[in-house]
Parts: sequence; C-alpha cells; structure tokens
Amino acid sequence: MSDSSPLPPVLLHPEAELARDALSTPLLSRAALLARWAGPGTRVDAGGGLVEEQLAPAAEALGLTGDDAAAGASEAWRVAVDAGLVEVVDEEAGTVAAGEDLALLTGGSPHDVLAVWLAALETVLADAAVPDLDELMDAMDEGGEIDFSRLDWNPEAEAEFLDGVLGNLYLLTASEDGPGDGPVPLPALAASMIVPGDMDEPTNDMLEQVSDAMMRLDDQFRLLEPIGIVAYRPVDEDLMADPEEEPAAPVDETDVSRYGMVRLTPLGVYGLRARLLEAGFDAPAVGDLADKGADVLLDGSAAYGSRAALAETEQWLVRRDPLDAARELLGAARGADHGAPLRRLRCQQALSLVGGQAEPAVREVLDDPELGGLARVWLSELGAKDVPAPSEELVFWLTIDTLAAQLTAEGNSEELQALVEGLAQQHGGFFSAAWRVDHPATPDVLEAMGRLHPDKRIAKEARKAAFKARSQQGG
Repeated sequence: MSDSSPLPPVLLHPEAELARDALSTPLLSRAALLARWAGPGTRVDAGGGLVEEQLAPAAEALGLTGDDAAAGASEAWRVAVDAGLVEVVDEEAGTVAAGEDLALLTGGSPHDVLAVWLAALETVLADAAVPDLDELMDAMDEGGEIDFSRLDWNPEAEAEFLDGVLGNLYLLTASEDGPGDGPVPLPALAASMIVPGDMDEPTNDMLEQVSDAMMRLDDQFRLLEPIGIVAYRPVDEDLMADPEEEPAAPVDETDVSRYGMVRLTPLGVYGLRARLLEAGFDAPAVGDLADKGADVLLDGSAAYGSRAALAETEQWLVRRDPLDAARELLGAARGADHGAPLRRLRCQQALSLVGGQAEPAVREVLDDPELGGLARVWLSELGAKDVPAPSEELVFWLTIDTLAAQLTAEGNSEELQALVEGLAQQHGGFFSAAWRVDHPATPDVLEAMGRLHPDKRIAKEARKAAFKARSQQGG
C-alpha cells in the first residue's frame, strides 16, 4: 500500500460499543484482573515480567490451568505492564503498583478505554512477530542461550510482513467489492502478499512460499484473536497430519474453510485504522465529512464507492435543514473543473435522499446552464409537474456530463461500456452532434467511447468526433 493514496472509507461502530468490546476481550480483561491482583508481595524481574515463582499464583488468579497456564499468565502480565495498568515502582527491588491507566478501564471515557486497548494491541502484535517456542528451542546453544544467527528470522521483515497482511485484510474489509465483514480464506490472504496480482498462474516456488506463510499466519492469528482484532477459524489439524495416516473422519476436500478463515472484527477495523493513521496513511472513516461544507462532501466522497458515499451523505444531511442542505449541495455542484461532473452526480444522489423537501431549491436552478439538466431529471424522477422540457443542446450537454462523471467514478467499467453501446444504438447521429457540445470533458468522453465500443466502425466515429471536439476547444 502507498501512504499517499487514500484507502477506502470504513464504517466504524460507536466508540461506546467498541470500548465494551475491548473490555470483554480475553487478553485485556486478564491483564486488568492481574493488575488488580498484584500487591506488595508481587515481584518482577529486570524486564518487568513476573518472576517464575509467581506465575502459578497468577495463573490461578486468572483461572488458567494446563500446560499453557503459566505462559498465559505471563502474556497477560506483559500486556498489563505495557498498557499502563501496572507500573514498576522499584526496579532494583522488583516491586510494582497499579498503573494510572487501570482506573481508566472503569472511570474513563470510551476513548480512554480504546487508547489502553491500542497499547495492549501493540504488545500482542510485537509478540506475534517473534518466532514460536519450538523455533526458539531449536536455536538454543549448549549454554542455554538463543543463537539468533541460527534463526531464519528478521525482526523488521517479520513485523513488516504481518503489517502488510493486516493492511490487505483491512483493504478487503473496506472495499465495496470485498467480503465486507465476512471471513477471508487464509490462502488468499497469504497469496496476496506473495503472488503478483497480474500473474495468472503462480510458480511452484511461490505456492511453497504461500504454504509456509499460511502456517506462520495460522500461529499469528491464534495469538491475535484474544486481543479482539480478528475472529479466526484455524487451519484444520488434519491438514498438517502425516499424509500416510488415515483421517479420523471423512473430509470435504473442496471446503476452503479447512485452510483457515479470518475476518476483522469491528474493534479490529478501529485498531488497524488507528495504526494506519499513525503511520501516515489517508484512512478515512464514514462520518469524517459530516461537519464539512457541501463542497468538501461532494469532492471528498467522489472517490468513495456508492455505498460509502451514500452513508457519508446520510450523516451529512442529518445535521442540516433539508432545504438549506439542498441549496448548499447545488451551489457546490457547479464548476467546469475535472471533478465537477462527478460532483453533480453525487449532488443528484444526495438530493434523492432529501426528497420532496428539496424541490423549491431544485426549481431555482432550472435555468442554470450547468444544473438545469440535473434539475429536470431530478424533478421528473420525483414525479413533479410542470417540468420544462430540455432543449436538444441541454440533453447532449447532460449526456456528456453524465458520461464524464461515470468515467471519473468507475473508469472503463462494464456498466459504462453498456451505457456507451446503448447511446450509440439509440442515437444514430450522436457523434456528429456530440463533438459540438460546449463541455470541457467532451473530447475525453468521446475518446473513451472510442475505446469502449466493440464495433470498430462506431469506435472510429467516436475517435473522429473526439479529434474535432479537441480541435474546437483549441487542444
């Protein structure tokens, strides 16, 4: 991802709801419990971790049992320290006290709670980028020290890879053609980091890298789930069994969920957006433009998908008087710049949300050279009476304006191609008249029609018309 390109906007849940989710995550709730459990007799080592003899009591306080109980207690304590729920008051004596942020979990605002959770998230993400225990044991020398040169591990590269995976998961979640809040297959997520998007058939080496990445991500997502950033269905253990052994039960070889499924939770969307903003990315959220002017709304939502633009506009309208909002939108829709056609399209869509209360404002612009066509279309769709018929000149201007808006919003899409084909079929002399239209986008629109129309003869007509239009405009 480039930090100069805006990401798709996300719809965030209310902070109060997200704060409740954060408080109920297993890891933060355990960290808070240990922070309250700690007392004058609690001792930590030089790194701030619980001394070994206190891991068992800590695990008992958390209700953890089994072989992983001590590790679970150690992880929760580390989160408590890093998130400010516990602080070391005397490093030499190894004594601790409740941290200032512990009180925020019960007496702070939702934003305060989420700030504590974000600090805890950073600890878990750092842990997830560390090799697992088996790898560390394999790299241990005779003296019991870890020989990092024997580990195939680059801390920066590992953290960067995990950030990239989470960034791609965020993109898939935010994109309107993605799964939304649905799960993403782990193989697809791993492949998004390794296989180039324009490659039809990955090489065997790439497939092996994808397989290795899946196994690493399986470990990492298991670690990340308790902090609430993802909901994860792990890789089926049978897939990692000896291939010569018979499976315990019949399996569906076509079931992609066996290879792991992951989705961002609403809390995860919030957390990753916060990290992206911190890293300098333009990561908008629906509602960012609600307190801005109509000009900012129409320009700012121009790059949004249709659903996000609709949600953004709804939040903008709810704060304003309908008639005043309609007048402001129409005023902001004027212009001859490159973005003006899409602003007018977004304006028309916004006015449809206002409904009949916008009619007086729309009638006021019937004679406006840039808004008159939009006004007639909108009033006709409303079912209004006494809508003046448009001149032929206005019909062609509005057609060019609409095509320019679609071209800006969607590029050379299938929908735009269908619209182009329909226009050429319905109006036999379209190109002979269209090149004369006094609209800044006329040459670009006609050139696009020449690219998009499958009939070579008609495409050639469009290109000739584009040349005439550009010559007429002095281009």
